[in-house]
Amino acid sequence: MRPPVFSTLGCRLNAYETEAMKELAAAHAVEGAVVVNTCAVTAEAVRKAKQEIRRLSRENPGAPVIVTGCAAQTEPETFAAMPEVTRVIGNHEKMQPETWAGLRAPDLIGETERVMVDDIMSVTETAGHLIDGFGRHRAYVQVQNGCDHRCTFCIIPYGRGNSRSVPAGVVVEQIKRLVGKGFHEVVLTGVDLTSWGADLPGEPRLGDLVMRILRLVPDLQRLRISSIDSIEADDNLMLAIASEPRLMPHLHLSLQHGDDLILKRMKRRHLRDDAIRFCEEARRLRPDIVFGADLIAGFPTETEAMFDNTLKLVGDCGLTFLHVFPFSPRNGTPAARMPQVRGPAIRDRAARLRAAGEDALNRHLASQIGQTHRVLTESPRIGRTEQFTEVTFSCDQPEGVIVETRIAGLADGRLTA
Repeated sequence: MRPPVFSTLGCRLNAYETEAMKELAAAHAVEGAVVVNTCAVTAEAVRKAKQEIRRLSRENPGAPVIVTGCAAQTEPETFAAMPEVTRVIGNHEKMQPETWAGLRAPDLIGETERVMVDDIMSVTETAGHLIDGFGRHRAYVQVQNGCDHRCTFCIIPYGRGNSRSVPAGVVVEQIKRLVGKGFHEVVLTGVDLTSWGADLPGEPRLGDLVMRILRLVPDLQRLRISSIDSIEADDNLMLAIASEPRLMPHLHLSLQHGDDLILKRMKRRHLRDDAIRFCEEARRLRPDIVFGADLIAGFPTETEAMFDNTLKLVGDCGLTFLHVFPFSPRNGTPAARMPQVRGPAIRDRAARLRAAGEDALNRHLASQIGQTHRVLTESPRIGRTEQFTEVTFSCDQPEGVIVETRIAGLADGRLTA
């Protein structure tokens, strides 16, 4: 039996779902297929998905090629038209056991239901897949999917559907199993984490989930949150930041821009001062906290002065880890119909923003020299601090454990110990 070849593009949630698909494929004896789990966040992501499909088709001659993920959900006809592609499967369908039961060769080769992509907006339940142990040394737990917001640049709600939450009790039981298997760190993942609970009885908030996990799983050493919308941070989440040392002092923020007019045109729910105020308050509550952020360069109508407000936001918020996205229009979004910034200007601004991010990261690294950190080892020579900063060791360490070490210096964008 030749197991399927899986390729994952895009976010951590996609990687989590690929692990779930591997389990479904194995359970239903799917053989010899190539499965590409695509991303749709930018036009470049879609281009890379096509490139990956062609590459894997060449490397696996004769293998049926299954395309799924957000790009398959939002542009099924694009991938169905590719001669390399055998089947296009939507984001909801890829998590269903019956889908994989129907993908056993030779049935896969036929043209019946070549495109299996239904209306993602009609999905109301949370996918029932739960995997124990994605990640070798830290475990990722999906607690939420979809998004109810409609930012003007974003295609993701049309790939993921509306927000759905995993009940707290289910999350807690899964984390207990993971801790029992030896995982020291768990990361909560989702598309729009701060919307967790809005569709559940009593409408609990993300902070309620965090406090419940930490209370009911006392043996969990480290809990991490993957990404949040800071304007939706609730009181209990701020309380957890202030009072729970097992909640890691690292937050990745969906900021997107630093200019109020652009934020309004993006249909974001915060203004510049809201972002700065959140970072100041979180840092007051937890002085060692660090922030990452998503930032877009070259959004339609962005002037040089507007971009400068984003550039200044790196310092005003004290950001450390930047994910910089040069704007690319996505068909079907309002931003694609707005007056566009010229490509050279977008690339130049993205480069300047990345350079500011590199400077901010280097300042953070330099500030850690001489400090002692508890580092979760990911390999014999590499680990991460509580703030998710990468550390290289001068001698081998046991893998998957938390070691206390003194930071001696820095090299190649990493701390050294």
